[in-house]
Amino acid sequence: MSNAVELATLVGVALACSALAVARATFYRALRIRCAAVVTPAVKRRSPLALSLAERETILEVLHAPENVDSSAHTIYARLLDADCYLASVSSFYRILRANAEVRPRRNQLMHPNYVKPELLATAPRQLWSWDITKLKGPGKWQHFHLYVILDVFSRYVVGWMLAARECSELAKELIAATCDKEGIIKDELTLHADRGTSMRSKPVAMLLVDLGVIKSHSRPHVSDDNPYSESQFKTLKYQPHFPERFASMEDARTFCQEFFAWYVSFR
Repeated sequence: MSNAVELATLVGVALACSALAVARATFYRALRIRCAAVVTPAVKRRSPLALSLAERETILEVLHAPENVDSSAHTIYARLLDADCYLASVSSFYRILRANAEVRPRRNQLMHPNYVKPELLATAPRQLWSWDITKLKGPGKWQHFHLYVILDVFSRYVVGWMLAARECSELAKELIAATCDKEGIIKDELTLHADRGTSMRSKPVAMLLVDLGVIKSHSRPHVSDDNPYSESQFKTLKYQPHFPERFASMEDARTFCQEFFAWYVSFR
């Protein structure tokens, strides 16, 4: 094929391929390979404006300074300009950070802990209680009654409940205190589990549990099935065939709840 290439420079490609009985496609393919073999890669010239190694190290030290370590490159650049100091452009800052594998969020990030799934296990009464609050529709639109229920997980007995016009941590505190007193709870024998509602995590309830020696337990954030016993009971309540669409008054709702809890205990 080298003869064909040399002959083509004298008489042309068509005559050279015809004389040597070589297809022109084969000729051009060989010519392409030959030209690629002799091409040397171009050496990239260093720009005369490029930062020196010392300048890059100085910029990196500034980026690592305690007052800058949690700031972005744009913020550091503006801070230096306010101090009448220009080291390089923002792009150069990012280029240096990228070369050192430091292009990432530089501020302190809030890390959420790994919450362990609560173990709701009871082998006898008064070991584990579950409590929650649900809404019952009132006589008018946007009117609700709030039903507070404390359930013994082992026996599924409703140890305490209350119907109120609003959800309030103080009301929850009163219900828990009265129920623990009625059931004769002693310190460090009871665990009280709830979801992460406002009343459940409130300071009055937390302080009361500490005073009573009751261990508190909460569901994991954004997990809907970590309090299954209370949720299951509320579903049983609201799926009763005679559960009304709305209650005419709080007395009607209280009467219905009394009948339901008596039936629920006998059914269990």
